[in-house]
Order: sequence, then structure tokens, then C-alpha cells
Amino acid sequence: MENGSGDRISTKRWLVSFPRALPIVIFLLIMAVTVLSVVAIQRGEDSRAAAQLRSRAMAIAAALERRANSSSAYLRAGAALLATQDNVPLSQFRTFVSELRLDADYRGHEGIGWAQVVRPDQVDEFNEMMQRTAPEGVRLHPWPDGSQPFSVPVTYLQPDTERNRRALGFDMFSEPVRRAAMIEAERTYRPTATDRVSLIQDTDSVPGFVIYMPVLEPTPTGRRLKGFMYSPFNAPAFLASALELEEAGAFAVRLYDGDAQPDHLLASFGEGGGRSATELVSIANNPWVLQVESPDAGGLSGLSMATIIFGLLVASLLMLLVRMLTQQALEDEASLQWFEEQASIRMSLTRELNHRVKNTLANVLSIIALTRRRAAELNEFADGLDGRIRALSATHDLLTQSEWGTTPILSVVEAELLPYAQASDHEVEMRGPHIELAPNDALSLGLATHELATNAAKYGALSQPGGRVTVHWRLVADALVRIEWKESGGPPVPPKRGRGFGTDLIERIVAAELKTPVKLDFEPDGVRCVLTIPVRQPTPFAIRAKSGPGQVEFKSALPRYLRRIRR
Repeated sequence: MENGSGDRISTKRWLVSFPRALPIVIFLLIMAVTVLSVVAIQRGEDSRAAAQLRSRAMAIAAALERRANSSSAYLRAGAALLATQDNVPLSQFRTFVSELRLDADYRGHEGIGWAQVVRPDQVDEFNEMMQRTAPEGVRLHPWPDGSQPFSVPVTYLQPDTERNRRALGFDMFSEPVRRAAMIEAERTYRPTATDRVSLIQDTDSVPGFVIYMPVLEPTPTGRRLKGFMYSPFNAPAFLASALELEEAGAFAVRLYDGDAQPDHLLASFGEGGGRSATELVSIANNPWVLQVESPDAGGLSGLSMATIIFGLLVASLLMLLVRMLTQQALEDEASLQWFEEQASIRMSLTRELNHRVKNTLANVLSIIALTRRRAAELNEFADGLDGRIRALSATHDLLTQSEWGTTPILSVVEAELLPYAQASDHEVEMRGPHIELAPNDALSLGLATHELATNAAKYGALSQPGGRVTVHWRLVADALVRIEWKESGGPPVPPKRGRGFGTDLIERIVAAELKTPVKLDFEPDGVRCVLTIPVRQPTPFAIRAKSGPGQVEFKSALPRYLRRIRR
């Protein structure tokens, strides 16, 4: 039980100590877990996409190699047949090609051709043969310049189409790329593909390639090159035929005759932008590069987006829940503080009341003692005591209205001079800035003003028509106000006069309370009194003082405290 209670207290302390940080921290923790989950999901998605991309690249590469192997098989068969023939007439070659029964696996090629070796002394004989078997005007071209040991012109190319006829008579050995492939095919005695070339029968320079298979004839000393069986391929059509077997789907596919460089590009399909997979492809003894590229995903996967949304919802709900718990904890804490504050206020009120009662009783005792000492008869004593206690009561009323806070000077002076200010046979002027005094200082000023007003009503300016009393005050320092009482228009003040109670009260009691000297002059034209009063905040009961922004007044401590917390 104790452990459980301690945990609750610790949790509540955290909620109260960090009312705004704790919900944010919890939100950030949940979002951190969400981000880590999204990263893990994305890595899994990336791995799966990479595996899928790799698998698709391998499948397309296999389809391309099957296409090339099928072509190589046909060329091997033709080479084996033609190696046994002394001459290769056109009719026999047509029969051979027709009996191959080329099926759909051979799509993408331009046909199957025969290119015999023509040595320099056989050029005229070759041209005469082409005049008999080919359209008119077909001759060996370009004409041999003597730099090559022989020529390898296109002799036959089936099927017999208008496009294929444009290639007849072309010396393929005169072109460097084709010549390199033929030399390699003769050296290895294997079908060999060229790098990227432009087919002679194409007028729009579509990228293509040619596969050669050497045909060797026996001689007494060995074997001699007789010619080449070959197949020309349109590269885009060759790639498209492979993709018919293995669909690329949304992937982009590019085929290069070597490195994946723009000038080596043979064919491409689709638009990519994402990750890519590269696969080496062997096309008739020639290593090529197949590149398969995924489309640009452009963002997170669906599962990642769902995880983020779910994480945001959970984090927001938890943050809201913690915020509500924090709000409740703050309100509980505010209630406790309010009750503690009320208890402190009650104790302070008790101390303040004791303090005020003692001060008031001390003032009353002093007034009684001085009044008795100066009174000649009982009625005089009663009248003097009544007026002075009424002055104390009037000032107490002002302090009660201000809840024993600071009281304006004008209010204190008006309370004592109000009965005289309404008379029409004399004039009372009160003027000065708005300055507020502490409770004790206000009581002292009230007593002093009452004594001065009583003396003026009996003997001075307020005792006859035409009299004038002015009370002016001004700040002479940041925390010091100077109050001047001045009488004029009354009876002349005698030079010799006895010392009265008012003089003693002002010069002794009031000066002692204010802790500053009081200047009291009985000039011939009227009494003049100057009081210097400190402007200070009431210290014995500061909690009741009228507060500035940010302080709490006891009557509304709890509501204001709660409003401050909510802000």
C-alpha cells in the first residue's frame, strides 16, 4: 500500500512539476517509436522491392539469352550444312531457310543470311553471280581498296523482302565493328554478336546487332574460311520479343552492348527513376548489360503511411490524456495552495487585528492622557475626547474601505475637512497629485489634520467668515511626500500663547509615528504646518495590499490561480 501511494505521489509530482513538458515528451516518445517502425517497414519494403527487381532482371536476362541461343542454334545448323557444299546456290539456301520453320521464339530478327568470302581475284566472279541472282545493279560495295585480305559481302538474305534486298552486296568485312565480330567468331568457332551497329536495310539508323557463325571448308592442309551464316537483329524488336515472355510490368528496361553508357544503349522500354538492378547478359559470345529500373516511388509506402497515421493518433490521444491528468493535478494543487493560503490569511488577519487593536488602543490611551491633562472641566474633556476619537474612526473607515491597504492623501484630508469645506463663509482648498499612504501613516495624517482643523475652527481661519485654509502636497523624493497646511484670513495669532493638546499630539505622537520631524509655525497671519510623510507599502499585512499584475488577492486567490494555470 505504501509503495502504491508513493508511486501515485511521485507521478502527481511529475505532472505538477512539468505540466506542459510531460505531454510533449510522451508525444515525442510515441512519434520516435513510430518513426523507428516506419524506418523498419521501409527497409523491409526496400529489401522486398530490391529482391523483386533483381528477380525481374534475371528473368528478362534469361529470356534474352534464350532468344540469342535459339538464333545461334539455327546458325550452327546452317553452318554445318553449308560446310559440306562446294557451292551454295540460292535455291538450296531458300530451301534450307524454309525448312527451319522459324517459330515465335525467333521474333526480333531480320532473317538469316549467307555471306561468302570473296578474295581479290574473285570479285568479278562474285559480281557476275549477283547479276544472275540479285536485282539488277547489285554489286560488291564498297569496292575493295586492298587493305583487307578479302571481302565478306551479303550474298543471300532470307526472307526475300524489299528491306533485305537493300543489304545485298554490302561488304560487312569493311566495317570495323562487324569485322571484329567475324574475326572473333572465326577464332572461337562460335556464334558471336557484334556491338551496336546500324543495319544496312534500315534507313532510320535504328540500333541493331548481327550474330555471325563461321563456315569452314576442308582443305588438304586443314580448314579454310568459306563464309559466314549470320542473322541481323533490330535491337528494340529483339528486346520487345524477350519482354513478351517476361513482362517488365512497371519497370523500365535498358539493354547496353557493354558498359551502361548512353552511347552503348541498344534499346530501352519504360520510364524509371527509382532503384535499379544490373544483370550481365551473354548474347552470342558477347557480354552485354541489362538494366532494370523501378519507377520513382515518390514517397513512403502505404503501410508506412498507415503506421504514421496510427502513431499520430495514438500519440495525440496519449498526449491529450496526460494533458487532462496534468490539468486535474494542477487544479488539485491549486486547491491545496488556496486552502493553505486561506489558512495563512486567517492567521495573518488575526495577527493584523491584534496589531491594529493594540495600536488603536495605544493611540486612544495617549489621547485620553493628553486630553485629561489639558482639560479644565469634565465637559471640555468629553468634547475633546469625542472629536479625536471620531477622527480616528473616520480614518479607520477609509482604511476599512481599502481593506487596510494604501489610502489616498486626498481621501484622508477630505474626511477631516468635509464639514468645513461645505460652509459658504470660508474657503478650503485641497490640491496635490494622487499619492497613497500606508495604513499607519494615513492614521497619523488623519489625527494631525483633525487637530489642525479643530484648532482652525476654534481660533484660526475657520472660526470667522472670509477665512481660508489650503492643504497642498507634492512629492519631494521618490518615496517622500511633503504636506503643507496653511491658514489665512483668520484672527491674528497672538505672539504669546500657551501650549495646547494639539501641539503636543502633532509634534510628539504624529512625529513619532511618521519617524520624521513636523514643522509647526504660529505665524501672525495664520498657522502653518509642514509634515513630511514617507510613501511606503504596508508591511505588517502585505497579503492584503492592493497588488500589481501577477500578485494574488486573498478574496479571489483560487479562481485567479486556476486561470493563470490555464493560460
